[in-house]
Amino acid sequence: MFTFADILTITFTLFAVIDVIGAVPLIISMKTRQVEFQPAISTLFAGGLMVMFLFIGEKILHLMGVDVQSFAVAGSIVIFILGIELVLGINLFRTDPDLGKSGSIVPLGFPILAGSGTLTTIMSLSSVYTIPNILIGILINLVVIYGVLRSVNFLESKIGKSTLGAMKKFFGVILIAIAVKIFVAAIYQFKPPH
Repeated sequence: MFTFADILTITFTLFAVIDVIGAVPLIISMKTRQVEFQPAISTLFAGGLMVMFLFIGEKILHLMGVDVQSFAVAGSIVIFILGIELVLGINLFRTDPDLGKSGSIVPLGFPILAGSGTLTTIMSLSSVYTIPNILIGILINLVVIYGVLRSVNFLESKIGKSTLGAMKKFFGVILIAIAVKIFVAAIYQFKPPH
């Protein structure tokens, strides 16, 4: 049921898509604009959204007449584009949200941490990997997210812009490779229409 290699792939995929390290500059800018956020609330909200989408996402797809494999192919394309976005340093999906006084749920919980890219990725992963492995991958990422949110002040003083840029490009290349893997696996599982 539990496969270490699968858990590692899932964890790394979600880590790259969520990109909480890459979001540190945005989180720091929230602080400078006096937008308050609570790490625990933001982490729990993002995690709840991910788990909810993991379990009911397939039912929603069936209501719309879309099978999981088709969604996985579409999701792999989104992941691929997110990877291109990170490597080239361009913004296709993310826009700066209007920030209010409280940012724990919006925009930090959604869409920064659990945005469309993350939710699409979770659905794509569910067509290839088992639910328990995905849940462990989500949990590991939530621990990392909470740790990063609690350490924003420390990270602000230690991580330079050049280091963040290099990390984004590295994770972008990994994302592109993972997108290809999900695409191939989903195509292999395709069932011809009746």
